[in-house]
Amino acid sequence: MHDPGRLERLPTVDALMARAAEVFVADAAQATRARGRFVVALSGGSTPRRLYELLATPAWAGRVDWANVHLCWGDERCVPPADAGSNYRMTREALLDRVPVPAANVHRMRGEVAPADGASAYEAELRGLFATPAGPPSTQPGRRFDLVLLGMGDNGHTASLFPGLTAVRERDRWVVAEHVAEVSMWRITLTPPVLNAAARVVFVVSGAGKAAMLGRVREGPRTPDALPAQAIAPTAGALDWLVDAAASPAP
Repeated sequence: MHDPGRLERLPTVDALMARAAEVFVADAAQATRARGRFVVALSGGSTPRRLYELLATPAWAGRVDWANVHLCWGDERCVPPADAGSNYRMTREALLDRVPVPAANVHRMRGEVAPADGASAYEAELRGLFATPAGPPSTQPGRRFDLVLLGMGDNGHTASLFPGLTAVRERDRWVVAEHVAEVSMWRITLTPPVLNAAARVVFVVSGAGKAAMLGRVREGPRTPDALPAQAIAPTAGALDWLVDAAASPAP
């Protein structure tokens, strides 16, 4: 039986965003105190946009030592950074343009280059960031993500790990590129080995359209090939689900 992680239900979307912001701020403070930096992998899509916009407001932004925050991404569409579909662009508009993160601390996936090249370049960047030039990801503090933020699609995908495709089965590479026919697009994504080495993984899930899938992912049989969100099982870290009332499966 796999451990589905801890689930916390929030009454509204606004409460969900505030709770996710609190996690970000608290984990950033803890990591910065302990190791002098905070390394986070961000998710894309509509739900995290609301979170990033909240983090950019003075009440929240003032609680983060942005000079020591390193921002990475869990996945990216293979489009230029100014494209409307770019996760980087969304994050830049919602957060980066509004908080003092040093440019050198923004580690974006390069969706504008050949997909395989973008994936290999990003893996090299992460290996440099985590002082792990070869081999599997480390679970040592300071050599892994302090926090990974993930969403979940109504088909059970997370990051760009899609049902029935190969990225969810990857065991060695940290970053891969894959053509996702379901969305007719190439994607670059982090893979389970590097995601599962994180100190903490937090799924942020909102909306009634996710409730049935959330129940399957957390309580159903473990079939990560069909339900890629189930492949997320930190080996030496915490797994948390923050969900609003609409997305909550029946108790």
